[in-house]
Amino acid sequence: MSNSGLVQPQHLGRKAVIYIRQSTGHQVLTNQESGRMQLAMKEHARRLGWDDHLIEVVEADTGISGKTTAGRDGYKNLLSEVALGQVGVVLSYESARLSRNCSDWYPLLDLCTCRGCLIADRDGIYDPSTANGRLLLGMKGILSEIELHTLRGRLIAGVRNKASRGELALSLPAGLVRLEDGRVVKDPNVQVQLCIELVFSTFMELKSTFKVVRRLNESGLQLPRRPYNQETIWRPASVRTVNVILHNPAYAGAFVYGKTRMVPCTDQQGRLERSRVRPCAIGDWSTVVRDRYPAYITWETFERIQAILRDNHAEYIRKGSRGVARDGAALLHGIVYCGHCGHKMHVQYKGTCRYICNYFYRTNHAPVCQYLQAEPIDQKVSEAFLAALAPVELNLYERAMEMRGHSWSEAMAAQDRELQRLRYEVDLAHRQYNKVDPDNRLVAGELERRWEVALRALREAEERIGRIRAERDKVVPLHVPRELRAAFSGIGDTLPTLWRSSSIPHAQQKVLLRCLIDKVVLERSSTWEILNIRIVWRGGAVSEIELPVSVKSLRSMSTASSLEKEILALQADGFSDDEIAEQLTQKGFHSPMAGRLLSSTVKTIRLRNGHLQRYRGPRPRRVPGFLTLPQVAKALNLPAQWIHYLIRRGTIKIDLDPQTNLYLFPDKPETLEQLRHLRDRPNDHVSD
Repeated sequence: MSNSGLVQPQHLGRKAVIYIRQSTGHQVLTNQESGRMQLAMKEHARRLGWDDHLIEVVEADTGISGKTTAGRDGYKNLLSEVALGQVGVVLSYESARLSRNCSDWYPLLDLCTCRGCLIADRDGIYDPSTANGRLLLGMKGILSEIELHTLRGRLIAGVRNKASRGELALSLPAGLVRLEDGRVVKDPNVQVQLCIELVFSTFMELKSTFKVVRRLNESGLQLPRRPYNQETIWRPASVRTVNVILHNPAYAGAFVYGKTRMVPCTDQQGRLERSRVRPCAIGDWSTVVRDRYPAYITWETFERIQAILRDNHAEYIRKGSRGVARDGAALLHGIVYCGHCGHKMHVQYKGTCRYICNYFYRTNHAPVCQYLQAEPIDQKVSEAFLAALAPVELNLYERAMEMRGHSWSEAMAAQDRELQRLRYEVDLAHRQYNKVDPDNRLVAGELERRWEVALRALREAEERIGRIRAERDKVVPLHVPRELRAAFSGIGDTLPTLWRSSSIPHAQQKVLLRCLIDKVVLERSSTWEILNIRIVWRGGAVSEIELPVSVKSLRSMSTASSLEKEILALQADGFSDDEIAEQLTQKGFHSPMAGRLLSSTVKTIRLRNGHLQRYRGPRPRRVPGFLTLPQVAKALNLPAQWIHYLIRRGTIKIDLDPQTNLYLFPDKPETLEQLRHLRDRPNDHVSD
């Protein structure tokens, strides 16, 4: 029997549950003594008086942290059995094994109090239903929770202290290798080194991740990757692979710790969800130790690459970046801002190209700030850009051809190294196959399969690279005459001609504009007929340009009153709408949505003021020797529409008189007689 007064017969008649837990799988494998000491609590239960068939060991939560109950099914089942009154005592080596969180510890104490269950550890037995027992158990729970924070703080402090010296052994990307003595060197595989360098040099040339991926895939090149703690593998270039290389500061020789942080997230109802990992800005990295690793690029080049990547990502709401230059017709895409609200303007392609500021419309369903035609704005800004570029002299063609040749040379060298690597793998597989005992068919079969796979990869690579080089050889180099070379030397004179002739693609035009222009601000004047264009140049200089733009209504025009007076005066002098429109267009007037004054605008203003257009002279009611159509209809007592219908059908053959623009019938008795005959016999025909 037990020597403790707390253990009563009602306790001994129920189960004694021994709860065993270790925080991680690593502790389970390495710290096996802790597991043995926890299992020894079974003997302690026997000493307390429990029989073996009533002693139950719970090991389902081995390798799971006690910080929360998430994933701890053994602990949840223990709570269920305590709540059902099936447990007389809960044993653990120490209270920290049961829980390291007071919010999970106190529900267990409440259930034990309600069901008369004891709690025991290596120090003694406690009754949570008593004040002293609950006090001691509460203090043990608090100490267990504080101990978790203390241990974690010690570990993190040690890691940070080691990271501050740059000695923390973090995982290295492809291209860097850690030796047994802890030193980091470049990968001895030259193909790996040159592929990493090719990614950086190609990006500095093209300034776009997607273009780098396209260039590498067109050249048939693969990139090295190193999964965590594994050997280097080769995969086709992808956006993710290239971005991982471009964003990694280890290639700039820097040891960096603290590039990410945990950020609490909320759902749509505002409830707190699980924290997520978010990358930090370069200035927020906790530890940066430069010149720790052998560098592929300089730190200044790395910072420039990060700036280009941030700028390539278009952030309309935060106005943080311009986005990469694309092939759309809007030349100011990404650098045009609204002068009224300050937000970046979007580009809308619907029939024509327009700049639209719809930020408040998208967020608050408010009216659109501005809605402007893009073509005249682009033309004005381009003229200002070309005027600023006039004194510049560049040898554009030679530089472009030199860069193209250099890029192709690098691609060919990388292709040769790729073939050399594959040939080595074929030779290695061949040597391994030759060394194996032929009687060992299992090993020989596997080595033969590897040899065939290596041969197939080499053959596919040779065919792919052969096709790429054959396509490249079809390109005939352009030999530039001396006259054309002299023309290229004065880019300030030739660029406007090339610009207007559409020889430069839209994407290249945008890149050239961004070399000098930081942003363009558009704002309509108070009269809405003038658009103020403010160009902010690199360096802070500002240029102001006024551009006449169209408005949607006559009331929005500043010249509406003077236009109305001119129209009424000319109409009183007997001029027609077309003549008035022609005269006032020459004076500089125009319609709201057109570059000239339309006759429809003249008619609208004239009718608004109650002025009807009269004929220059009265139509002749009677023409000597002829009868008009109404006169014939009256003489025959017929509707005029019936005679019109017969004329359109061709039953009555008659033409309009060119002078009077009337149908004239001969004023003779025979004419009326023929028409009466046609009235009685409608299938006959009558001609004048």
